[in-house]
Amino acid sequence: MLGFLLLPILFVIPLSLSAGEFFIYPMPGLSLRWYEAFFSDRAWISSLWSSIVVATSTMVLATVLGTLAAIGFWQSRSRLGMVILVVLVSPLIIPVVVVAIALFFFYARLGFANSMWSLVMGHTAIALPLVVLTVAATLQTYNPNLTRAAASLGASPVRAFFDVMLPLIAPGVATGALLAFAMSFDECVLSLFLGSPEQRTLPRQLFSGLRESITPVVAVAATLIIVLASALLLASLLLKARAERLRGESP
Repeated sequence: MLGFLLLPILFVIPLSLSAGEFFIYPMPGLSLRWYEAFFSDRAWISSLWSSIVVATSTMVLATVLGTLAAIGFWQSRSRLGMVILVVLVSPLIIPVVVVAIALFFFYARLGFANSMWSLVMGHTAIALPLVVLTVAATLQTYNPNLTRAAASLGASPVRAFFDVMLPLIAPGVATGALLAFAMSFDECVLSLFLGSPEQRTLPRQLFSGLRESITPVVAVAATLIIVLASALLLASLLLKARAERLRGESP
């Protein structure tokens, strides 16, 4: 089933190397002309840079806030904390278009819409649950006695966090950060509602390219997204394997 779902995606990559003008198989030949067209087009490069900036900002905010929230829930274990946790992870359940419309009207009332920061905050809202759930799952294997031991030796809560807890849960935090970056980089609906015309991300530019002029340049943009998503997935799997190995080596 996974192969059936993923196989059509793989057909996009060869089309980015086509020498023809259209999406056709068999291809008339191989060429890098569309990659040259992509990297020489100011609109595509600007959208790629906007996606990198937004995704990086989203990753930083979502990782910091999500890690702190997960630690707070892990320490409190109260009913109120569970209610707040459900609210935080609700963007994973609610359709993205509903979240986008709600954020658009909310930011419009604040005079905050159609700006780079509104786009970053919107992406952070949907990426935050991934970080919270990933770090919360990692904290289930953390021994709280280690923090107590650090406190008994005179370490402050902040130092105990950075010197004891954070190194042990770092694989989970890094995995959450990668997932947040990938979700932000691939998000199109929020970019359509919250971004201004000058702040086109790569998925939004790709959507416009499909509507206005369908050329293999669109396949180049899609290939870049596929390659980046695959690299982030591989990195998260390596981090997960490393975390399991460290748990297996610990006494």
